[in-house]
Formats: sequence, structure tokens, C-alpha cells
Amino acid sequence: CTLNDGFGAVTIGAIERYIADKAFDQGWRPDMSAVEATGKRVAVIGAGPAGLGCADILVRNGVAPVVFDRHPEIGGLLTFGIPEFKLEKHVVTRRREILEDMGVEFRLGVEIGKDLPMQQLLDEYDAVFLGMGTYTYMQADIPGEDLPGVYSALDYLIANINHRHGFEKSAEDFIDMAGQRVVVLGGGDTAMDCNRTAIRQGAQSVSCAYRRDEANMPGSKREVLNAKEEGVQFLWNRQPVEIIGDGKVEGIKLVTTQLGEADERGRRRPEIVAGSEEVVPADRIVVAFGFRPSPQPWFADFGIDIDERGRVVAPPEQACKHQTSNPKVFAGGDMVRGSDLVVTAIYEGRQAAEGILDYLNV
Repeated sequence: CTLNDGFGAVTIGAIERYIADKAFDQGWRPDMSAVEATGKRVAVIGAGPAGLGCADILVRNGVAPVVFDRHPEIGGLLTFGIPEFKLEKHVVTRRREILEDMGVEFRLGVEIGKDLPMQQLLDEYDAVFLGMGTYTYMQADIPGEDLPGVYSALDYLIANINHRHGFEKSAEDFIDMAGQRVVVLGGGDTAMDCNRTAIRQGAQSVSCAYRRDEANMPGSKREVLNAKEEGVQFLWNRQPVEIIGDGKVEGIKLVTTQLGEADERGRRRPEIVAGSEEVVPADRIVVAFGFRPSPQPWFADFGIDIDERGRVVAPPEQACKHQTSNPKVFAGGDMVRGSDLVVTAIYEGRQAAEGILDYLNV
């Protein structure tokens, strides 16, 4: 939705945010007065967007959801992966208060399969929803990746949030980039989060290497612009081939690329330019190549099928939407479709809740 040239786009998102904030400030809350308890209970594993979306629909229909999460606060990557300069954490905290007032119970700091067996949930609850996200990072698979000073994007971002909010278990868990020469590998929004977090920590320099050109970056153009304005240097058409160092990171070897023929997804493949090797000095490397599902070892024990990419098989097109191969277990969000948008995870959690309601005949 745009006006004439010079005015720019109407900020629909900001307007909706303002309306919602005003409503909450004035005490507006979901009206649960007509909800009748069914006596049914559902265990929700994961307090991220999918799990919260599922719990919201369940409680509005008289089903009591109990949400388990291994982290000390709800939100999943909303809380621990997205930096505060993009999402203020009080937004998530307020959502927790609203959901608790509605009747949602949270049991945080509990990891299913470690602190509590899955069998206990199946025994005590009428259904189980899996919304555990994608937390396994994709490696660069280059020499030197195991050197001290190389970090995964998510480990870095979570450590920063834990430090700022007093969640860290040890001061040694904090990954501090102050005074360091930082190179971030990747071109998505997570890479931009790492770039901008390192800037705020006082890094000596922050460079971002991406194997395609700026026009083909998968991340938000606004995020790239913000990173540039804050001092991040971009190394376009650069592909990492080796992390250099003797007992620690000292630099990263890059090669220049040029874009060739399109791949199966229509994106032009980066091709290495012969003789283009260069070494960029660095003290810290952050790998931000994306994430993949983390299928639990106990899935097989309970007949929960996964596909060749490790995603839980729980299709929406069936009698009970997002039901897994175990009839009592449902799943949605990133662990079903792979890394995607927050709104998509919320939607799938809500759709899975409808499938659970059908399964419970509610």
C-alpha cells in the first residue's frame, strides 16, 4: 500500500503494533467467560511461535495446555535468537502473562527426553504437540572450522541474550566480540543479527562475507542497509574455503565468485574465479549458513516418522491436521517445514491445534 512518490509505503505493521499496544495498555484481554472446560489436557513441547500458537487455540476451546520448554523463558527464537534491537523482550513477557491469565501453564527449564520422559507425557495427557523448532546449524565444512574462535550464529546470539538478561549459567558462556576483528559468514537475516550484535558489543571491525552479490542476498534489504549504516563492511561474491590459524583464529581464506547458471530453485550458482584467493585477518568467525531440524533420538521409540531432511512428517492435508505417524502426537512449525517465518510457525501451531481438537472430538 503506497502513496505518491516521496511518501513511501504505509507502515501497516507499525500501525497494527500501535493499536495492539494501546489495547493492552488499556487493559484489553481475551474474553474467556464463555469457554467451558472439557477436562482434556495437551502437552505442548516448545514455547516458541508454533507452541504458543497451538496453546492459544487449545485454551480458547476449553482444553488445558501445559507448555514445556528447556529455556528459562518463553518465545523460542523470538526471545533467544532475535536481538533486542529488533524485538523488545517485554513484548514476549507480556504475551506470557496474557496466556497464563487465559489458563496456559508453562513449565520452563524442562527438556523432554532428558528431564522428563516422553512416555510420561503420553501417559498423562490426551495429546502431545511438538513445536521444537530448528536449532542445528549448517556448518561451512571447511578446514579450520574447529579452531577456537569459530562460533555458530545461534550459539552467539543466545549467549548474548543470556548475558544481557541474567540467564547464563556461567560467565564463561558469554561470547564477547569487544575489540575483535569479526567476520560473519552468510547473507540471511540471522547473519545481519550477528553483524549488528557484534557492532553493539564494540568489535574492532565487522565484515560479512557472502558468496553471491548484494541483489541475490536472501536477507531483508532493510537489514542489510541497517548493517551498512552501523559500520559493517560487506564482502560480496566471496566464498570461504579455509579458516586460518595456529591454535586460534587468525584469518579466513576467501575466493571470489561469479554468478553462473541458475540452480533448481532459479538462483544463479556462484562459480569460483581461478586465482582469486585472499586472506582476511580475523579474530572471530561466526557461521550463519542457516539451520536444520534437530530430530530427537526418542522419535523412533514412539513411532514419530521424519523425512530425509530430518523434518517431522505431519502434513496439514489429513483428517486431523498436522497429526504425525503416532496418532496421539502432532507437530508444526520449523521442525515440520524447515526454517521459515515466525508467522508461518504460529499459523501451523494454530492449525495443529485444530487437528488436536478434531482428534479429541472437542
